[in-house]
Amino acid sequence: MKKKIKEAAARQHQPLDKLVFYGTVIITGGAVMMVELLGTRIIGPFYGVSLIVWSSLLSVSLLALSMGYYLGGACADKGKGLRLPHAVIAAGILIAIIPLLGKPVQLFFDGLGLRWGALSSAFVLFTPPLVFLGMAGPFVIRMATERLENVGSTAGNVYAISTIGSVVGTLMLGFYLLPIFGVNSILLSLSVVLMALALALVAYEKSRMNVKHPVTHWAAYAAVLIAVVAIQATGVGRQDADKNLQVLFEQETHYGWVRVVDQKDKDIRWLMSDASTIGAEHVPTGAGLLGYQTVVRLLPWFNPAGKKALLIGLGSGHLVNDLANYGVKTDAIEIDPAVAYAANEYFNFTPTGKVIVGDARYRVQQLNETYDIIIHDCFTGGSEPIHLLSQEMMQELKSKLNPGGVLAVNFVGFTDKAYLKPVQSVARTLDSVFENRKTFVRTPGESFSDYIFVVSDSELNSGQHPNSTVPHQWLSEREVDISSVGGELITDDFNPLEFLQIAKAEHYRDMLVERVGHSILFR
Repeated sequence: MKKKIKEAAARQHQPLDKLVFYGTVIITGGAVMMVELLGTRIIGPFYGVSLIVWSSLLSVSLLALSMGYYLGGACADKGKGLRLPHAVIAAGILIAIIPLLGKPVQLFFDGLGLRWGALSSAFVLFTPPLVFLGMAGPFVIRMATERLENVGSTAGNVYAISTIGSVVGTLMLGFYLLPIFGVNSILLSLSVVLMALALALVAYEKSRMNVKHPVTHWAAYAAVLIAVVAIQATGVGRQDADKNLQVLFEQETHYGWVRVVDQKDKDIRWLMSDASTIGAEHVPTGAGLLGYQTVVRLLPWFNPAGKKALLIGLGSGHLVNDLANYGVKTDAIEIDPAVAYAANEYFNFTPTGKVIVGDARYRVQQLNETYDIIIHDCFTGGSEPIHLLSQEMMQELKSKLNPGGVLAVNFVGFTDKAYLKPVQSVARTLDSVFENRKTFVRTPGESFSDYIFVVSDSELNSGQHPNSTVPHQWLSEREVDISSVGGELITDDFNPLEFLQIAKAEHYRDMLVERVGHSILFR
């Protein structure tokens, strides 16, 4: 009789048990993906958002979760000491301190270079909270199988619902939270949610499992988390940014952390996205300062009759102004709406055509217009987006050129023959699509330079344009002979470019730090 009463009571409380167990794995599963995705926004501005950073974060996440699963199972079987509420509150506290540790950790590992520096930073910052979040699943399975029947289906449900929580967390972060709130705000809010979950689990264990949690211990845990949140909210303990750098605008978007920064001592205004400078202007005159633009702005020399251009990668918009001096109207494609906004509001940019916001690959396919000049100028995080440099992309751009039209591709690389393969690969890919190519560098004799590839199916004669005051000799002095021999053909199916660009990305980041310092790379 007593057994039947006990079983009836257990069945009566099963809905509450399921709510607690499955609610826990939904929240912790969502937290795992949020921490993992936000990791790119924490170390991306310092190391760049590249395959290296993604590989580092994914590897660290998988390793940390496997450790959490193992430790969680071991602790759950013991039934004493560390319990589920402890793991949840520990994860909350460790997530809250990530913004405080981000800068010193990344600076500490900076000397290891791009690959090992990114991996080491990711390991130190994200392994601890992810280990504790990974422990939640085994704890819940142990608790659920003690209170519910059907062990196999219960374990399957736990993992399935945890995965659904990860999906929900990913969609919430990407679709809604990240474009509206900053990275630090999201991390702190997530910490508070985990603290609330931990306290709810304490109450559940006390009422349903007769587990006693000392009030003083939990008051201490809560006090630590509240103190960390307060430090973050008030900015106490943060190092002051370089007083010479003034941030005029910043916005977190789906594509990066966009900032407009004035460097007062040099009268330079920078447009930055994560760890890239994508625009620069001399504030008193409004002139663009990126060196490769001195070559690209002469493209009308190759097609003097051209009146319509397409710019892929708006940046600060100075190239649109330069082409307008030749009577050329320019449409521009820019993936990041914050970059387009910054160019309009903070730089000497005067639109002469449409500004189209969206991914270049997709937007080019949707275009119904053709152009006399196309400029391919996409650069971020020390490297170009590799899907925009494939043979298929070049064929698509070729289809948008009028007869006699020219395409210019800006690509950054080393001039030393030992590191020339990425440049040769771009040259080989362009040669597979276009009949004629000329290649120019920003400044002859530099070891690291912008390469400007000018290609067309028509003969490339750079007769000086009547609207230009630049002597013809100036451009001819910057022409270089780049053979495509030794380069890889870049296709959508085989694209080794990101791997080939690792050395370039490391060098570019060093240049950026030398130019504007470390401080501007941290939130």
